[in-house]
Amino acid sequence: MRKIVLKRIVHYAKPYTGRFVGGCIYAVLYVLFTLLGPVFIGNAVDCILGAGRVDFAGVAKWTALLILSVLLASVSQWQMNLCTRKLSAAVSNDMRSDAFCAINRTPLRCIDGRSHGDIISCLVNDADFVSDGLLQGLTQLLPGVATILGTLIVMAVLDPLIALVVVLVTPLSIAFAGFVAKRTTGLFRAQSEAQGRMSGFVNETVSGQEVIRAFGSEKHCFEQLDEICDALYETGRKSVFYSSVTNPGTRFVNSIVYAAVGVIGAVSAVGGAITIGQLSCFLTYANQYTKPFNEVTGVLAQMQAAVTSAQRLLQIIDGYPPEEDAQEPVQPERCEGSVSVENVSFSYVPSVRLIENFNLQVKPGQKIAIVGKTGCGKTTLINLLMRFYEINSGSICVDGIDIRRMKRSELRGMYGMVLQETWLKNASVRDNIAYGKPDATDEEIHNAAKAAHAHSFIRRLPQGYDTVIEPGGGNLSAGQKQLLCIARILLCRPQMLILDEATSNIDTRTEMLVQKAFETLMRGRTSFVVAHRLSTIESADQILVMDAGHIAEQGTHKELLAKNGVYAKLYRSQLAAE
Repeated sequence: MRKIVLKRIVHYAKPYTGRFVGGCIYAVLYVLFTLLGPVFIGNAVDCILGAGRVDFAGVAKWTALLILSVLLASVSQWQMNLCTRKLSAAVSNDMRSDAFCAINRTPLRCIDGRSHGDIISCLVNDADFVSDGLLQGLTQLLPGVATILGTLIVMAVLDPLIALVVVLVTPLSIAFAGFVAKRTTGLFRAQSEAQGRMSGFVNETVSGQEVIRAFGSEKHCFEQLDEICDALYETGRKSVFYSSVTNPGTRFVNSIVYAAVGVIGAVSAVGGAITIGQLSCFLTYANQYTKPFNEVTGVLAQMQAAVTSAQRLLQIIDGYPPEEDAQEPVQPERCEGSVSVENVSFSYVPSVRLIENFNLQVKPGQKIAIVGKTGCGKTTLINLLMRFYEINSGSICVDGIDIRRMKRSELRGMYGMVLQETWLKNASVRDNIAYGKPDATDEEIHNAAKAAHAHSFIRRLPQGYDTVIEPGGGNLSAGQKQLLCIARILLCRPQMLILDEATSNIDTRTEMLVQKAFETLMRGRTSFVVAHRLSTIESADQILVMDAGHIAEQGTHKELLAKNGVYAKLYRSQLAAE
């Protein structure tokens, strides 16, 4: 699995091959200038022949060359870091963008089946882990490989025996690093999953603070948080333990290499095979040779976390099948508003039946009210009309065209929706009203707000229409948020309307005014109205009384009262309660 993830990361890095090549070139130059340093130091040492026998001119020359090599190495390292940083940031950004696009194009059933906090954690935390891991990996890997190869070549030229000793001891360091890497991969995966659960729980808890405090469930929330924190702590503790052992263990093995080079080099120097300057050069090369192993194993934990995070991002990118339109979609010239539902069956879970053999015929301009008990399928029917979910069997047609033959964007553009649960983005009031029509003029926005009876309260806001709505609409009441959503639809004036408890959070007086605005808007437009308050749908052309996914009763308000059935009982019970 790790190989597949690495291949995908390489695929994301392909468009930035130039930055990678630039990083490699500067890494080679950095290593080259770094390798010249020990040579210059060794030559300078050999210029010191003994007491009173110092070649100062030679020492000055080699010192000047050493300073120049250090400067050039620093510039090369800076350019290498610049290229690798741009590369890692670009790859992380592309993966995050693809994951976000996948969420926007995936069916709602896939998003509803996963914790929203976990998805947020993937897009924010995991993408950052990928960026950090790539940056650390590239900045250590590119110069590290070049340093290892370069020092081996130089040592082999100067003394093959010492180079052979270094090569024979090296596998110990590699084996130790591999041993630790195998044990950290699963731990970092578990750690990322625990972080996702933590994000999901915190998101759920913060958004439900009013309910939690109302029921006095703070203690229970703390207990749940403790369980998640314990799991996160345990996986984090184990992963940090293994990753922290890696660097000291590798340093121990590399110290053996350094000691072996020192002992054999000293024997060779005593025997006259090499000079003292060459011995110092060998010791410096031994240190440079082992240093990349220390650095690579030092960032091993972060690289493992990056691979695990990339895998979670790829699960979002690849794991959610996109909503695909028909290969040759039909584009209606004009929406008349006739809707036909024939023998439709649907269920969220195959084993639990919900809607079966559902049939409905709606003429253009009709107002269809949908009522029934909670869970009878009212909102589900709306989701099927908008094609948020795919039907299991049957067909739904608009103006005689099966909606599966249309583009989803074309179909949804025919409808205007106002839901019971409001959604406003963190932007100005003006931008929220013009969400469906960004090019709307101020006059159009004001007229829509007036029609929705939102203009008066908007004017009382600190900056009026320029007031920025806080995340989640925290600076507005539930009713005010609902009015803005209604104004948003009134501005778009779509061909068909879907009102799912659109006035549920509005006071009775304002509701009467908004209902009048809706009556004006619905005139000549096909409308589907889901309502619990039956007094608001008495003027509907058809009232569907749903029960367990079926139409239990159908007719006008007077016809259903005359039948003295389910609708009549619901209506009278509400009337009595009022």
